[in-house]
Amino acid sequence: MDVTYNYENKVAIVTGAASGMGLATAKAFSESGAAVMMADYNVDLLEKEAGKLKDKGFKVSWIKCDVSIEEDVAQLVQKTVAEFGKLDFAFNNAGVMAQVANTGETTTEDWERVIGINLRGVWDCMRHEIKQMEKQGHGVIVNTASTGAITGQPGVSPYIATKHGVLGLTRTAAIEYVTKNIRINAVNPGLIDTQIAQDVVAGDPVAYQQLEGTVPMGRAGRPDEIASVVLWMCSEGASYFVGQGITVDGGKTV
Repeated sequence: MDVTYNYENKVAIVTGAASGMGLATAKAFSESGAAVMMADYNVDLLEKEAGKLKDKGFKVSWIKCDVSIEEDVAQLVQKTVAEFGKLDFAFNNAGVMAQVANTGETTTEDWERVIGINLRGVWDCMRHEIKQMEKQGHGVIVNTASTGAITGQPGVSPYIATKHGVLGLTRTAAIEYVTKNIRINAVNPGLIDTQIAQDVVAGDPVAYQQLEGTVPMGRAGRPDEIASVVLWMCSEGASYFVGQGITVDGGKTV
């Protein structure tokens, strides 16, 4: 990331931190001086990536967290405050892709899975983070929505529904808490080179290349390109930026 920030003495939570945009953002926060609590359900990968950052001297801790389980989310915030003393920033990024199927063929099981992680998980994270930020009198929350929050996409209706929901939650909570010095926004990534993007095409390299061809820039975005936007949204430079979903998609939705 070319643009740097000074987040010394700041504390951040990142969910979905074992890979992709979450990992890139955890790294970016660490490199900017913040203490970072990395959360993910994939413990092996999470411990490995957190270990790499700790070996470099960064202030990093980790916790297993399935954001669809409220107890896990509560423990995430509790451990962050216990270890680092406060919570300045939260990047609620954990998410999954729906199994590809038209709406009429979507299973109840998959619907509940995607809703539980992508929507209820963000809601629970926000609730627990906001309680801590209210005690402190400040905080910034960034939720991962998607270009799917402002468009439709055939075959993944549970995913699209959750991302519309995340944007609605973001806007509503932003209005509720802006007077308490808590800023809440969302980022709408387009095609980013992550596992979820690969899942959309079932790992088919030809289909993935075709997908990249639909982006005006001619490529998928990099996870660090999302991280740079998240760090900006947490900065004083974004102090008047409230309740927005900022789209980062290489021009796709244009």
